[in-house]
Amino acid sequence: MMREIAAADASEVFADHRELLFSIVYNMLGTVGDTEDVLQETWLAWAARDVSGIGNHRAYLVRVAVNRVLAHQSALRRRKETYLGPWLPEPLITGPDAAEPAVRAESVSIALLVILETLTPLERAVFVLHEVFAYQHNEIAAMLDRSPAAIRQIAHRAREHVQARRPRARVDRRTHREVTERFVAAAFGGDLPALMEMLAPDVVLWPDGGGKSTAGGPRPIRGRDKVARVVVANARGGVDVRYRQVNGDPSVVIFAEDAPLAVMVLDLDADGERVHDIYVVSNPDKLGSVSHERDPETPGTAQTSAGRSVVHDTGTGQR
Repeated sequence: MMREIAAADASEVFADHRELLFSIVYNMLGTVGDTEDVLQETWLAWAARDVSGIGNHRAYLVRVAVNRVLAHQSALRRRKETYLGPWLPEPLITGPDAAEPAVRAESVSIALLVILETLTPLERAVFVLHEVFAYQHNEIAAMLDRSPAAIRQIAHRAREHVQARRPRARVDRRTHREVTERFVAAAFGGDLPALMEMLAPDVVLWPDGGGKSTAGGPRPIRGRDKVARVVVANARGGVDVRYRQVNGDPSVVIFAEDAPLAVMVLDLDADGERVHDIYVVSNPDKLGSVSHERDPETPGTAQTSAGRSVVHDTGTGQR
């Protein structure tokens, strides 16, 4: 009887911390499948312990999860090395339309996740724990069995690396949404001059199809003229364009026959005037978390002359 009670307590404690664990692990890995694997391993380690013998449940669970993440990095790195075309993080729907509570938790933008890919696994773990989740250096040191001085050095190196590659501030969400809507209107309207006016001269289009989508190319496309022409050429009718929050940013989910076809996220310059990067994830293996969307015929759907519909998200999710 006591063992059954202990098991129930363990399940309840783990459930209480699952959203936090999901957020930490996802921000370190960038994939939902690997995140779920780590959470399963964390649960097994947790369930095997006597809960009453653990003083700080949250610290123990986070420590186990973080170390499981580091153990997964070698296999994940090998997959990325053989991946066809650019590899982008798996997008997560956030805000009021999120399918699971976990994807509404603290989320790093797609643009920042791309930068975090350039860190070492240890640097990324320290950066996420300290910069995103506000863990102190001594707490991280205990998790990773390193000295606080070593963690401070790693944190400093990771922060400098990120700031050097992403000096721009995060743009106001309303501005981001307005630019995204104008971009979509120009792209699907075939308005090449308007589209080029919105693009920074050194804009980069990052297409992630993983060899499983015609929308994904073998390499990034650079430069205003090339990017604008590729975007217009690939904007076709017969699809539904729905505005959603993806990883905390206003973004676009493109559906064909009510199945997700691609997720597009724009990264803007600090002034919010020009599009600096365009991230397009069309690999079907990475669109699982955006497959449970409201029906395109729900109120708010507008039919356009291009033969597509645009669904405006009426949620008021804040950052």
